[in-house]
Amino acid sequence: MLDRIKACLSSLAPAEQRVGKLVLDDPRSFAKLPVSELADRARVSKPTVVRFCRSVGYDGLSDFKLKLAGSVSEGVPFIHRSVDADDKTGDIMVKVVDNTVAAFLKYRNEASTQAMEKAARTLVQACNDGKRIEFFGVGNSGVVAQDAQHKFFRLGMHSVAYSDGHMQVMSASLLGPGDCVLIISNSGRTRDLMDACDIARKHGATVIVITASGSPLARAGHIHLAADHPEGFDRYSPMVSRLLHLLIIDILATCVALGIGSEKLQPGLSEMKANLRNKRYT
Repeated sequence: MLDRIKACLSSLAPAEQRVGKLVLDDPRSFAKLPVSELADRARVSKPTVVRFCRSVGYDGLSDFKLKLAGSVSEGVPFIHRSVDADDKTGDIMVKVVDNTVAAFLKYRNEASTQAMEKAARTLVQACNDGKRIEFFGVGNSGVVAQDAQHKFFRLGMHSVAYSDGHMQVMSASLLGPGDCVLIISNSGRTRDLMDACDIARKHGATVIVITASGSPLARAGHIHLAADHPEGFDRYSPMVSRLLHLLIIDILATCVALGIGSEKLQPGLSEMKANLRNKRYT
């Protein structure tokens, strides 16, 4: 949670930056003090304190303080540990599993329910209106985009995934109001994805981004689903980031399915399952 604030700090308004520095200087006290005293200490107004909490991805001051208190008092039971060249197989297994568990628990404690609910509502509305839903990603994130398309087309959505920069730009150029594009990026700095994001926005489509806080892509999207973790985006083969992105897609798909409703989804899913039976050995 503190890492997210550090990443976002430079992109905030000066008054909100003072609130952020107050959190970083003494997170335990921030979680306990009333809003009036927090405002006095940061030399800002009380609404600014609330705006800061929302700017960094939380539903408000109460939600921010609740998750901050849990973060500083309990913490995450694992820390990120890099795999070393001389590690044995057993060491590698433990480190990879621990790093993944740590990232998942960190996301559970810090994720913005407001952003997830807004993204789910937007996708449900697009589905109900028969609009297009597209998924963009490159490299490892392109694989996640394909997985997302697989999950959402099963829900009866007009969805497609592109991992080629030229196809993304062409497809974004054809989007319009009511359409949605979900862009996935570990670094949030990939030029092709930024170009596609700008084009989609210009044509009136809603842009949902799954990426690191404080990145250019996080600021460019309409809805930001933060994916913050200690793994650097310059790794040859990111592991934690890919799994975290898949987790966020799973949560979003579940929220969308519930938003569409079982009465509408169940007949199609049941028929799909029945039609797939002859694809398996008995």
